[in-house]
Amino acid sequence: MKVLLHPSYFPSISQFVLLAKATETVFEKGDNYQKQTYRNRMYIYGANGKQLLSIPIKHLGNNGRQLYKDVKIENDFQWQKQHWKSIESAYRTSPFFEFYEDEFAHLFEKKQEFLFDFNLKTTEIIMDCLQLEADFQFTEEYFATPKDQQDFRPLVNAKSKIGQDITPYTQVFEEKHGFIPNLSTLDLLFNEGTNALTYLEEQNIAL
Repeated sequence: MKVLLHPSYFPSISQFVLLAKATETVFEKGDNYQKQTYRNRMYIYGANGKQLLSIPIKHLGNNGRQLYKDVKIENDFQWQKQHWKSIESAYRTSPFFEFYEDEFAHLFEKKQEFLFDFNLKTTEIIMDCLQLEADFQFTEEYFATPKDQQDFRPLVNAKSKIGQDITPYTQVFEEKHGFIPNLSTLDLLFNEGTNALTYLEEQNIAL
């Protein structure tokens, strides 16, 4: 199937189910940026439960409207150091963290400029870890109702309930807080490692 998605920050498991199963992946590049979405946030499983990591962005001009692809990251804050420290704290004891950590650590050492481009990097690296071919297409203009594509853009909404019924897998702190579904795919990768791709291929996501 040919799916249409928004690039997001270390995408959720529901998005990666689609990336793993799609015959073609198209990323939306003509939309306006919207706050409180996975465009600049992800959720991991910390010692106290579900933990939000949010990338600060520069002030949006034009009455708060700006194309997503033009949004710049605010690097006056040490968000990268904070995010990597949080990821290490959450997953240091997971079975596969040490196996993959070098693949991701460098993303938090060099300042990033554009949010859209950085999100593509995070997606590509996870796909490489999963041994998935990273071959994307991009829209040339925005259409509310696209043709010839299955529109899964609503998955970028952080309040979406889509993907909450995925099959449980072992998580580091589940004995304390239970299974938390549809976190960043980092959670799946660090806990399941080489089994992660098989897991993704066995899930079904429907709007």
